[in-house]
Amino acid sequence: MIRPSARRALVIVIALATLVACTRTTVEPADTTARSQPWPERPVVELRFDVADDLASVIGRESVEFTPDQRICELVFRAWPNKPTTAEDGTSLSVTDAAVGGRPVEPVVSSGGAPGDAAGTVVTLPLPECSDPGTPVRADLGFTLVLGRDAGERVGHMPSAEIAWFATAFPLLAWVRGEGWVRDPAVGMAGETVTSEDFRLAELAVTAADAYQVLGTGREQSVEPGPRPGAAVHRFAADAVRDVAVSVGRFTVAEREVDGIRYHVGVPARGSRVDADEWVDSLETAVTKLQDFLGPYPYTDLWATVLPPLEDGVEFPGALQFGDVGRRTIPALVAHEVAHMWFYGLVGNNQARNPWIDESFATYAQARVAGQADSYPLPDPDDRVQGHLGEPMAYWAQNGDFGRYVDGVYDQGAAVLLEGRRQSDEAAFDAALRAYVDANAHRVAGPGDVAVAFRQLPEVTSLLQRYGALPDS
Repeated sequence: MIRPSARRALVIVIALATLVACTRTTVEPADTTARSQPWPERPVVELRFDVADDLASVIGRESVEFTPDQRICELVFRAWPNKPTTAEDGTSLSVTDAAVGGRPVEPVVSSGGAPGDAAGTVVTLPLPECSDPGTPVRADLGFTLVLGRDAGERVGHMPSAEIAWFATAFPLLAWVRGEGWVRDPAVGMAGETVTSEDFRLAELAVTAADAYQVLGTGREQSVEPGPRPGAAVHRFAADAVRDVAVSVGRFTVAEREVDGIRYHVGVPARGSRVDADEWVDSLETAVTKLQDFLGPYPYTDLWATVLPPLEDGVEFPGALQFGDVGRRTIPALVAHEVAHMWFYGLVGNNQARNPWIDESFATYAQARVAGQADSYPLPDPDDRVQGHLGEPMAYWAQNGDFGRYVDGVYDQGAAVLLEGRRQSDEAAFDAALRAYVDANAHRVAGPGDVAVAFRQLPEVTSLLQRYGALPDS
């Protein structure tokens, strides 16, 4: 996630305007066979969204087949639309019914950082009996989703443009291999606090008025007549994703396939500052440049939607949301959000505990491909940010100062990584970063994994320790 109004680099418009002409970064190719493969026993998820004709609400059904690697006595899901910044926009998610193994259960909902007048973010389904490791458990849930009007967040609808969007907008299984259930609270500040393993999206079925365009996640499988007159069902599937994003409404959509990747961009049909084809150009440029040093793009498709109420960009695996920003802002914004396809999409992290692991690396990658490496000097000593790079979201949210979070995680983290690359052998740094991506693909990585990746480069680990991302050895 990035907010142009708060980002130092995004005001350097001369660099942004010349992105397309920048010389492509080249490094020695890595062994692409080294990339870790998805967890064979990853959860299998089926999602069905039925979008109201007025685009203000959604009725959902979810089925999850989950094989834990530890003994469990409950299932824990997160209802992230109920977090403070989303709930304040009028958005909510309510679980209406649930069953485990075909037997009805009563969901237990707890706050998990939700504001007092909102439904909680933690939904627990007690198991009829505890389940041993390796034993599959099936859960089925029904839920309703209310989309905030003109919301500036990842879930909302805009009646004047006849568009709606909803991402991380279903009960999301909150399991991490080797750790267990993740209950970190949501915080009252913009930014991600989501943690999820990859799952196989066996089917995403979106029912909406057939006059509307639907942009989803994964590869579109079919469009069929809907269960009611004037409706259509759009079906998608994906092999390994951590989250799902959907947009529905009157969009003008541009599509293109390049080197096996399908790009889809929807802009409001009523008009936008930059047309859909130009957005596709920027996405293609960013993917091409990022693949040079991060390896193959992790998904078959890249979906993006331009949503006027948003100010910035928000990332999801294989899908992006953007505000209706100006042409000179787009290159760096796109580079940052596309970098998240590797950092959080492919290599996951606990975004509540270790936000730097995706945001610092994404900003570093943005700087590399957007010609902004000189725009991130190491910060002068400042107790507000220096040495706090590894702090959790709860620390940055203490006073709700998003600018401080940007300074302390996005900018400081990118500066540390860029300086580490300068001080060490650049080819060795690039090889270590690529090895980190490949080794931790389809996992939830932590600071220890970063330390292992750069253990042969003491200049890098020393800087990460000095600025608080890694503990002193």
